[in-house]
Amino acid sequence: MPQNFDVVIIGAGAAGLMCAATAGYQGRSVLVIDHANKAGKKILMSGGGRCNFTNLNSTPNNFFSQNPSFCISALKRYTPQDFLELVERHDIQHVEKAAGQLFCSGSGSNPAKDILNMLLTECEWAGAEIRLKTTVESVKKQGDGIALRTSGGEISAGKLVIATGGLSIPTMGATGFGYDIARQFGLDVLETTPALVPFVLTSQWKDRLEPLSGVALDVEVVAGKGHYSEPMLFTHRGLSGPAMLQISSWWKPGEAVTIDLLPEIDIAEELIQARYDSPIRLVSGWLAEYLPKRLAYAIVEWQGLAGAKFADMSNARIEALQQNLKNWRIKPAGTEGWRTAEVTMGGVATDNISQQSFEVKGLPQLAFIGEVLDVTGELGGHNFQWAWASAVACGRSC
Repeated sequence: MPQNFDVVIIGAGAAGLMCAATAGYQGRSVLVIDHANKAGKKILMSGGGRCNFTNLNSTPNNFFSQNPSFCISALKRYTPQDFLELVERHDIQHVEKAAGQLFCSGSGSNPAKDILNMLLTECEWAGAEIRLKTTVESVKKQGDGIALRTSGGEISAGKLVIATGGLSIPTMGATGFGYDIARQFGLDVLETTPALVPFVLTSQWKDRLEPLSGVALDVEVVAGKGHYSEPMLFTHRGLSGPAMLQISSWWKPGEAVTIDLLPEIDIAEELIQARYDSPIRLVSGWLAEYLPKRLAYAIVEWQGLAGAKFADMSNARIEALQQNLKNWRIKPAGTEGWRTAEVTMGGVATDNISQQSFEVKGLPQLAFIGEVLDVTGELGGHNFQWAWASAVACGRSC
């Protein structure tokens, strides 16, 4: 005989655990299933082990979706302040780094475990059961419920919640299982692409920039309609850091990215003034006062200005240098892909998903929450906030 639960949740990540606790507190019998050997693996590695668990400034404008209004209701009903109150009830130490971005700040090498332990504790208090190392072999509608065949036996669910996440970081166990279930029940799955992901470069640029690996600076970056002022990091493969991760959500293959390396400075005016004030000064030494030295020396080398003094700088050369500093256009070869992408762009189309309950319209036994849906946040805690908000909305309706 199958085991019976009011709610079965596939996926023991951020959204799945939050939904399990919420539904359990509603008095429902809840089971969480995951094929991994540990719950919340992506929570543990997020934010370099410090877990940027929400953003106090999170609004629907921080999200991408083909249905932009879909996320509004859930985000209004469960706010960053609501989650922060939960964190503080569990006495979890936290710090605000960039504006609105809250990180765990506890001692030890992996403070993110505090968020995971909080969720597991909430699940325990709510009476939700968690089964790991359990694979789902089949899912089918059965009467008013859902029947599952798993590696641990047959299970009957009054409601099945898919919280399997997307395709990012397959080494953490990411699969396309949630999309398969959506298609099985006739839902559209929009094209999925890696998002919040570093860029890789063509061999020409890779060879040129590889010696700059580890250099970081604040930049302004533009691609498509996206525009961000964030730090950028040169790596041995290409370009990373918050600026590049953010703009990757706007970038399309074959397009260029435009970078302002000195966003706070009118560099043309400064160059002309320096030519007047210090004609015998080396351009490289002057530029090294504004940029990291390795980058400054690399730029003058690329521009053929090694050893050049300001007295050698014609208006045309100043204009060329200004363009390369303020409007550096570089066409990435691609991104690092799913291996390092923090989230998945695209996913289960929301047109047939209820904004209130996250149930499939016409099939209330089935619901989808979190990253598996076509809702993707910007960098900075927004994707976690979507996990919490969608999970609570669904859990309260179970």
